[in-house]
Amino acid sequence: MMCAAVAGQRGRRVVLMDHGDSPGEKIRISGGGRCNFTNLNAGPDNFVSSNPRFCRSALAGYGPAEFIALVRKHRIAFHEKHRGQLFCDDSAMAIIAMLREECAAGQVQWRLGTRVEALRPESGGFVLDTTAGSIRTRAVVVSTGGLSIPKAGATDFAYRTARQFGLKVIEPRPGLVPLVFDAPVANGFSELAGVSVEVDIACRGPFGRGVFREDLLFTHRGISGPAGLQISNYWQSGNDIEVNLIPGFDWQNILAGKGRIRGTASSMLAAHLPRRIAEHWAATSLSEEYHQRVLADLPDKALRSLGQRVSAWRAPATGTEGFRKAEVTLGGVDTRELSSRSLEVSRVPGLHFIGEAVDVTGWLGGYNFQWAWASAVACARAL
Repeated sequence: MMCAAVAGQRGRRVVLMDHGDSPGEKIRISGGGRCNFTNLNAGPDNFVSSNPRFCRSALAGYGPAEFIALVRKHRIAFHEKHRGQLFCDDSAMAIIAMLREECAAGQVQWRLGTRVEALRPESGGFVLDTTAGSIRTRAVVVSTGGLSIPKAGATDFAYRTARQFGLKVIEPRPGLVPLVFDAPVANGFSELAGVSVEVDIACRGPFGRGVFREDLLFTHRGISGPAGLQISNYWQSGNDIEVNLIPGFDWQNILAGKGRIRGTASSMLAAHLPRRIAEHWAATSLSEEYHQRVLADLPDKALRSLGQRVSAWRAPATGTEGFRKAEVTLGGVDTRELSSRSLEVSRVPGLHFIGEAVDVTGWLGGYNFQWAWASAVACARAL
């Protein structure tokens, strides 16, 4: 919709096709129904890709301020919720209505409930065979997203189309997704399901090292919450996820002053952590003989072991909840096949890929919507 609106308002004749009956389904369900439509801090460093510099051009050409101006123009009330995350005060439907109005201003023609059955190159352009007939066009923009949230209509159309034209696709995998433990390990943490705590979390993966301070949520199967989702973009099987459950806590002071602390390890941790986590960590980190002893009676070695497990816990993730619960898709059309200025395929003039279909994935918190708007505008301005 964003690309169609901008292209249409530039005088291009645009037909927008969607296999769904209602446009913007992913917008509608995002942000708890209020759409986290951008982030004030969005920039290239908030994205992961096998080609990390690719997103710079589009983001520089259309940043959060430009989209906020569009939101204000349509008198949509919004607020900052957390760390630059902007949400509609009311419903996400306001963003969909805004985009539809912008499309109307560009005289965009709609073909909802229409599937593309074949896309064929021909001299000077392409032919699209659809369930509503054939269309000849000089340019095609594929903005069909990734595989995340199948119930919202996700398909692999973009990847099939890319491969049809001989383009490389970085293997898609779930992103911003809850992580799971092996069943026996998950059972050991089951008593913590539903408990959340702010942590420092870090992991080194194929896109470098991700480091976040966010809320971690324990689930019946593993970890989630903003911390779990953020780090999932960096995790891959075999990688260690390091979690500091009490950021900034000085264990050396505890060791130096343990003689003055009359409480147990569990009570000491409970001053900084939810009670269930404090009790679990004390019970699983200390031998049974030390559980009920006051800190003054514990050997330094035992306290150091507890401190290491609290400040550098290795979360034993073995997999993810998959595309069904993933907010985005990592991977996609290899950006080395595309122009960073226009998102056009270098070897197939007139064919463009934008948004989540491309191997650019943002952090949690409005960054992926900003990439959608920015890549759409970059493409539309080049059509």
